[in-house]
Amino acid sequence: MSLPIQISPQAYDVMRQHAEEHFPDECCGFLYGHDNDVSRNIMQAVPVLNAKEGDKRRRFEISPQDYMKAERYALQQQTTLLGVYHSHPQHPAIASEHDLKQAMPYFSYVILSVMDGKTADIKSWQLNEANTAFAEETITANFKL
Repeated sequence: MSLPIQISPQAYDVMRQHAEEHFPDECCGFLYGHDNDVSRNIMQAVPVLNAKEGDKRRRFEISPQDYMKAERYALQQQTTLLGVYHSHPQHPAIASEHDLKQAMPYFSYVILSVMDGKTADIKSWQLNEANTAFAEETITANFKL
C-alpha cells in the first residue's frame, strides 16, 4: 500500500508551468522530497529535457545521463529522488501501457493532464507490489489546479 502524496505548491507550480509551456508536447522531470510514516512529501520538481526522438506529443524519454544527474543531485542536496512527472497533452492523467513498461518500483509517477494548453487534472501512480500494474496514489493537495 502506497503512502498518500503531498505535493508542495512550489513543486506543483514548476510541473504546471513546464507542462503548459511545452504543450502540445509531453514534458518530463524529476520529483524530490522525503517519505515519513504517514505520507510521501514531494518538495521539489526539476524539469528535464524530453529526450524522445521524433514525435513528443505522445511519448517522453529521460536519458540515462539525466537519471545519473538526478541521483547525484539527490545525494548532494540530501533529499530523495521520489519519482518522475510528465504531461499528457489532450489526454487524461491516467498512466498508459507505455508508462507501465517504463516504470520502476518505488517511484511515484505524477501525470498532469493538459487540455488546450491548460492543466486540467493531476494524478499520481505507483507500481503495485507485483510490479504488474499501476495503483493510483492519493494526492493531498496544498494547491489549486
